[in-house]
Amino acid sequence: MGIFTQSVAVGCTTAGAPERLEWNGRIYVLAAEPVRWYERRKWWTEERRAERGRGAGLVDHEVWRVQVRLEKARNAPLLTLDLSHHVDSGRWRLVRVHDGAAVRLKESA
Repeated sequence: MGIFTQSVAVGCTTAGAPERLEWNGRIYVLAAEPVRWYERRKWWTEERRAERGRGAGLVDHEVWRVQVRLEKARNAPLLTLDLSHHVDSGRWRLVRVHDGAAVRLKESA
């Protein structure tokens, strides 16, 4: 699996879940329900200080695992990607591309 960080444009549903993304000049659509979790940030490497009362987005960041395929090539193989969402700024970053066969996403109960 490759780990890096690259800015991507993400279109979301009204509930805030990713539904399409643009990466390297190509448009991808979701092929399965995305999965969301939160990871701890090393906020002290990016921020000079933590403002009082600011917690959401400072300590944890939102990560989405998505399975996508090219919009114009519906028979293209699935890609499994991890996207980081910075809630305060609205920025999305591609942080991980999974190698090999697509990782099966758990169905939400």
